[in-house]
Amino acid sequence: MTPRVVEVRSTVAAPAGHVWARVVTPEGINDEMRPWLTMSMPRAARGMTVDDIPIGTPVGRAWLRLFGVLPFDYDLLTVAELDPGTRFLEDSTMLSMSRWRHERTVTPDGHGASVVHDRVTFAPRLPLRVLTPVLTVGIRAFFAHRHRRLSRHFS
Repeated sequence: MTPRVVEVRSTVAAPAGHVWARVVTPEGINDEMRPWLTMSMPRAARGMTVDDIPIGTPVGRAWLRLFGVLPFDYDLLTVAELDPGTRFLEDSTMLSMSRWRHERTVTPDGHGASVVHDRVTFAPRLPLRVLTPVLTVGIRAFFAHRHRRLSRHFS
């Protein structure tokens, strides 16, 4: 199956350094995902930010919990590339996805603002392939939600 790509871009009213410092922390990630989801950090990465995770090494399962309570999927978390302060590329598999690539960039945009850009490439595992169009819409909506939450944090 050809992987699908979803992109969401928004401007946040905060300097890029402040936004980056937020988006790489477990607290920031979970705040963006709430109330729909939360994500645990793998045991080997507890106390770390995305900036601290070893590049190219799977660090374990990051469990996704529906409404912060019910585990329903996991991400075998692997940070493939990192440009600290500006970009990370997660290249993982999930229980539900044979491919999950999440690239996030944070770049300055004028005085005191920044652009956050997420590019997600995914390929569902066999039983979910029939739902690919629905998953595409859902992932786009979820990342738009994350951007709204992030913007709200800095407003």
